[in-house]
Amino acid sequence: MFKLLRAGFTIALLFITSVLFAQPYRQLTVNDFLGSPKINNRGVVGYTNCTIDFSFQASHRGNDYLVHFNVRLNMNADRSWLDRSRITSPELLAEVLKHEQGHYNIAYLEQQEVIRKMAQTRFTANYKNEAMAIFNRIDAKYKQLNIDYDEDTEHMGNRQQQHSWDIYFTKRLDTMPASNASL
Repeated sequence: MFKLLRAGFTIALLFITSVLFAQPYRQLTVNDFLGSPKINNRGVVGYTNCTIDFSFQASHRGNDYLVHFNVRLNMNADRSWLDRSRITSPELLAEVLKHEQGHYNIAYLEQQEVIRKMAQTRFTANYKNEAMAIFNRIDAKYKQLNIDYDEDTEHMGNRQQQHSWDIYFTKRLDTMPASNASL
């Protein structure tokens, strides 16, 4: 599961966009789960907390303004946890990490889509509202995807569905446009 959004803006007329910062994709490890399990975790063995920080600022360039977007994906280790008392084997740990990787994948895919859409958009003087509308639309899409992922996999309990989602993530990551895959 993940939660999103902190936003900051600088007022300017927007014509050109660029990305200031985005981190590369990565595999999660047990070291990414430093938080304490929730007391009433309803049978959930792990929780992944990611945030996407979204901000932008403009600079004057000739008659235009260059707007730099910062779309940062944070894996919040202190708020992510594994219930190690319920993980009884290395095989189960690998399954839990694979499922939690799916939540990270969803956040990463969202970050990349935000970057791609912002870079492709020509904004008007109303750019602040336009940028937030794009972000909110993409955010809602991935929040629902995250819910669907946990429901379909039954929090990794349904191995067949988990396998289907693993294939989905592999295909999405493998077919990501090259211009964003390296960010």
